Amino acid sequence: MGRKWMIIGVGAVLGAIGGWLYWSNFGCTTGCTITSSPVNSTLYGSLMGGLVLSLFEPKGHRPDGTQDPTGTL
Repeated sequence: MGRKWMIIGVGAVLGAIGGWLYWSNFGCTTGCTITSSPVNSTLYGSLMGGLVLSLFEPKGHRPDGTQDPTGTL
């Protein structure tokens, strides 16, 4: 289970960087809920990055930690 959290953490960090870069290059100053503030944009990017990378799970491991030879679990 530790590897899954590491993948989500990497996605959150990459998303935060992407959110800040989006704010610094394309963000508006008024009227936009997410991109008007660097904090909002960074937090939103972090959330989206974590959610997207949480879709990718390491395959081939059983819940008890043993290797699945077929790679279907």
